[in-house]
Amino acid sequence: MPRQLTATIDSFPLARAFTISRGAKTAADVVTCTITENGAVGRGECVPYKRYGETVEGVHEAINAYAGAIADGATREDLQTAMKPGAARNAIDCAMWDLEAKLSGTRVSSSACRILPRPVPTAVTISLGDPADMASEARAHSSQKLLKVKVGTSDDRARMHAVVSAARGAEIILDANEGWDESNIREHLLLAAELHISLIEQPMPAGKDDILAHIPHPVPICADESVHTLADLAKLSDRYDAINIKLDKTGGLTEALLMRDRARELGFGVMIGCMVGTSLAMAPAVLLAQDADWVDLDGPLLLARDRSPGLAYAGSLVSPPTPELWG
Repeated sequence: MPRQLTATIDSFPLARAFTISRGAKTAADVVTCTITENGAVGRGECVPYKRYGETVEGVHEAINAYAGAIADGATREDLQTAMKPGAARNAIDCAMWDLEAKLSGTRVSSSACRILPRPVPTAVTISLGDPADMASEARAHSSQKLLKVKVGTSDDRARMHAVVSAARGAEIILDANEGWDESNIREHLLLAAELHISLIEQPMPAGKDDILAHIPHPVPICADESVHTLADLAKLSDRYDAINIKLDKTGGLTEALLMRDRARELGFGVMIGCMVGTSLAMAPAVLLAQDADWVDLDGPLLLARDRSPGLAYAGSLVSPPTPELWG
């Protein structure tokens, strides 16, 4: 019986509103891709992202449109040229990895990981808000090893001071989500250095980040919205010190593995990040993150309910997926 692909739209409410510089959300709206063959089932999840011109409905349609190719025997290599990078390709690619593992009895980690997969420390995200609220949230998570703090307004000085004072034992990443500009970036960078911030993620809008090639980086700067695939890396070397690899940007684990290895060759630090999704979306990323410099895979911790079974989180550690979940 040929392979069969189906896709569904699923919504998972958040435990509380999640706010970044571009707005707030109260639910994780995801698309789940399922591929079956001879009783084996492979699954992948993606999070369509409006910032990249995606909608849940459009991604759902694009995944279902590939069902015929899957039935005709399309491979993961075929998928890379048949579909553009993005959420739809990610869900199919990850479902294909999962199905291959189920059919062969060989874990994805045997080819995706250089070392035996182990629990890795993940950041916990502090949502954008007023300084007092952010300090309160940071204080509640001050036992965590790594906090990722959402900023990205015209003046983030009070927020930076408040969070650092509230969580003195934690390493802190600032994520501006393209919210700074030429009028404030120097001031924010200098303050971040004074406060011993470890990394600043995407301070300037993608395509308007030339200034980063001409100003000092007292704190390392990481590309997120400015980097999607392998082809983007070479042109970023004069502006960024690190890159954030997300499966929903690369279009799946297949491209992400190539991107990780090339980033290392070019001297970039590597962060493995995520959109706000369930454990099914994070599972392949946990394997990708085994030798990353920073890991930001706390999406399921923001949900009011996750998939079952889900990933196991213990403090700041997230464990590799079980076969029942993925891979």
